[in-house]
Amino acid sequence: MKTPFLLTFLLFLNLSCSQSKTIDITEFSQKDTKNAILVDVRTPSEYNNGHIENAININWFDDNFAEQFNNINKEKTIYLYCKVGGRSAKAQAKLSSLGYTNVINLDGGYDAYSK
Repeated sequence: MKTPFLLTFLLFLNLSCSQSKTIDITEFSQKDTKNAILVDVRTPSEYNNGHIENAININWFDDNFAEQFNNINKEKTIYLYCKVGGRSAKAQAKLSSLGYTNVINLDGGYDAYSK
């Protein structure tokens, strides 16, 4: 009797801890930035070749990437995107490990957005 209960509990615990906040970038809207920050984690060169309106550029490859978020409230919603989603997923994990509670990866990246 204890085994099914324990397995069910562990399943729910695992699901609640492992959920990452990701939405498809094609579902993203400028309305989403009213109370949030939109961050392009690509290089400045990539950013200058085209970016989503109202995005700030914080390069994932900068040595001080994490420090550039020091003045941002850890409870503020932060939307991240890159070229296709790899760097923004890494940035999301990094910020989450630093205590930021509402970091959302825009899956598909700028390539999907610009199509």
